[in-house]
Amino acid sequence: MPSPLLNIENLSTSFHTDEAVVQAVRGIDLKINHGETLAIVGESGCGKSVTALSVLRLLSMPPARFDSGSIKFNGKNLLHLPEKEMQKVRGNDISMIFQEPMTSLNPIFTVGDQVSEAIVLHQNKTSAEARELTLDLLKKVAIPSPETRIDQYPHELSGGMKQRVMIAIAIACRPSLLIADEPTTALDVTIQAQILNLLSSLRHEAGMSILLITHNLGIVAQFADRVAVMYSGKIVEESSVETLFNDPKHPYTRGLLNSLPGDDRNQKLESIYGAVPHPAYLPQGCAFHPRCNEVMPRCQIQQPLDIAMSGSIEHRTACWLFDEPSQENS
Repeated sequence: MPSPLLNIENLSTSFHTDEAVVQAVRGIDLKINHGETLAIVGESGCGKSVTALSVLRLLSMPPARFDSGSIKFNGKNLLHLPEKEMQKVRGNDISMIFQEPMTSLNPIFTVGDQVSEAIVLHQNKTSAEARELTLDLLKKVAIPSPETRIDQYPHELSGGMKQRVMIAIAIACRPSLLIADEPTTALDVTIQAQILNLLSSLRHEAGMSILLITHNLGIVAQFADRVAVMYSGKIVEESSVETLFNDPKHPYTRGLLNSLPGDDRNQKLESIYGAVPHPAYLPQGCAFHPRCNEVMPRCQIQQPLDIAMSGSIEHRTACWLFDEPSQENS
């Protein structure tokens, strides 16, 4: 079996502040194979974006700190690479579409300069060649009048166009791994479909892998191969998309899926009681237990272990409901 493109093992990332230690990511394991799309879903504050920024080592240290684990990309542990080597990885082998386009673009450079920068840096192209490639990228991400927009500044573009420029920057060097953090947030449904089709075609043409971070479970169902559900810095369930939607196991996963609108417009939407706990003040045991309607005494004391469903390593969940001794004692 070929080794995964990205292999995250027991990664813990925390922020050490004057007030408390914030445990943003707590011992997660994730693998992404070549040409695969893995989606990470969960409410805001669950650690999804911190996981992505950890892969690219874009967190300010201090206050951030890697407490444990490894992030292996093509067999190399990114946490051990010198900063100069990481600069060769960022934007070339691994790119990221950042969540907030309004603040991610540099206001003093034209959008054309910002797209072509990575092409010149990583692909050894001349300025003229980079400009031609930039024009092609702007057309691919459906920016109108790209010949005009290429010489404009970010403040002259709408929010949706800024997001498309961010996507153009991310795919400029055809990376092996694209991290897409809410890539279609500021786009209308028509452009959203175009962007997803573009990413899908790039994935198939170049064998690109995608780590998709999103709140939109509809996009996950349409676009991803596997999905990891994250809560309070931990992966609570992971499986293929089909299995997760047809047979969710963790109470949190079921809560997320039950909150989706159905065909019946008169049906009242369900919601999950409460809110995600602050990562600096996590409850003892399972972090979800204060909001869980199936909580057991054990959940309030011990953190659940990863349990394979039906003996399959492809579907695992971290919930005491599926631990055999727990079932026998309940």
